[in-house]
Amino acid sequence: MSQVHASGNPSPAGAETKTGRFAGHVALVTGGGSGIGAAVARQLAAEGCVAVHVADRDELGARQVADRVGGHAHVVDVTDPVAVDAVVEAVLAEHGRIDVLVHTAGVDDPDAKSRILHAQESGEPVDVLCHLDDAAWRRVLSINLDGTFHVLRAAVRAMRPRGTGAIVTVGSSASFDTLTGYPHYAASKAGVHALSQAVAKEAIAFGIRVNTVAPGPVDTPMAGRTPAAVRTAMAESGVLGYASAEELADNICYLASPGASNVVGAVLLSNGGRFTV
Repeated sequence: MSQVHASGNPSPAGAETKTGRFAGHVALVTGGGSGIGAAVARQLAAEGCVAVHVADRDELGARQVADRVGGHAHVVDVTDPVAVDAVVEAVLAEHGRIDVLVHTAGVDDPDAKSRILHAQESGEPVDVLCHLDDAAWRRVLSINLDGTFHVLRAAVRAMRPRGTGAIVTVGSSASFDTLTGYPHYAASKAGVHALSQAVAKEAIAFGIRVNTVAPGPVDTPMAGRTPAAVRTAMAESGVLGYASAEELADNICYLASPGASNVVGAVLLSNGGRFTV
């Protein structure tokens, strides 16, 4: 899909004199039009980024977040490698570099959640696998896992010439403590963890750090589509209940910051005390 730039100030006056952990940095956030990605974009801007590029499949969401942070909006489908490369190339053409890339784009499966709810209400066993068709499987894997591959590849290619950069991907605690009836989501996020860690070992030789945050339930628009009874059960599975998008942004920005300069290939659990590994 083609890129779209938001209206607003591409280089706010005095931006080079900003202070904070990301002072003078150029950042790109995929999935930045809502939820965790939007919270990350806001925090990066608040902590000194000279430019924040917000990429999302939802043009309106991307524009609204970009306008709020004085940044730039792009429309992108992360399942399309050409579109991902085009967004990264657009940022490079404008700034000559990408210092931070945060990849939050991802999906769940409302139909599977409905089947989980039915089992919860009826007392019957969860029956998702036998009804999971190839299209539903491919949708989740293509966005969550293939999309992460496309973004990681483009980001490392962009950062490698300068020998520096930080990338943070978003996995899920569901890949460790799998939710019954969610095989495709768990598999996709386990793949994100393994992919990110493998890339981390390779990319650090070129000065690029790659890390992952693995959230438990987070209060985002995607979580808002979870049936209320399922949502309540998930909230009760941990000591702290649902996290906020801002709490996850704190975790992500730590991993992207100079304060995590010795952290490479980590999968940071942010799951409200549900389990440890």
